[in-house]
Amino acid sequence: MNQQQRLKLIESQLRSYDTGTVEHINGQWIFFDEETEEAALLEQFSNQEIEILRKNSWKRGDLLDGGSVKCGKEVFQLEDGEMIRVRKQLVYSLERLLAELKDEAFLYFINTLNSLHFSIHDCIYCYNHLTFLDPGQGAAGVNFLIFDNEESICSIQHHFNYGDMQNDRFEFTLSSGKRTVIEKIS
Repeated sequence: MNQQQRLKLIESQLRSYDTGTVEHINGQWIFFDEETEEAALLEQFSNQEIEILRKNSWKRGDLLDGGSVKCGKEVFQLEDGEMIRVRKQLVYSLERLLAELKDEAFLYFINTLNSLHFSIHDCIYCYNHLTFLDPGQGAAGVNFLIFDNEESICSIQHHFNYGDMQNDRFEFTLSSGKRTVIEKIS
């Protein structure tokens, strides 16, 4: 699995976007999140990829300053009340952890998380102990992750031992009490 395939799997996860409408108020563009009903200055998403709902289809482009959007070679202005979606950023320590996992462990982790009705974009906390270790020296420890899909909470312990063999063990515990354990040894 190459990096592009991993990114495609990450991008296709549920809840990977914040969706809402934009309004031009007092000379500033404001983003109103559809789910949380919170307001934020649109400029905080400047130079990020966004999607705009135009003519019943999503157009992908880069948000520029002043409410302009560049889609390919075309640059156009946002309109009041227009629906947009902004890709959610992963928790940095989770992003690093996913990059460090071998392909099979990565797939097992993502597939199990999805089967429990969670997305990697539901991560609200990740402690990545691997960040503090030198994998070339052999690394062992535990990472702690917490996910919230607004219906339940999932706590994950990722036990790893990267010596002569690579061992990844994920223990998933849901707020309902359901538990799942997966292990990949290579």
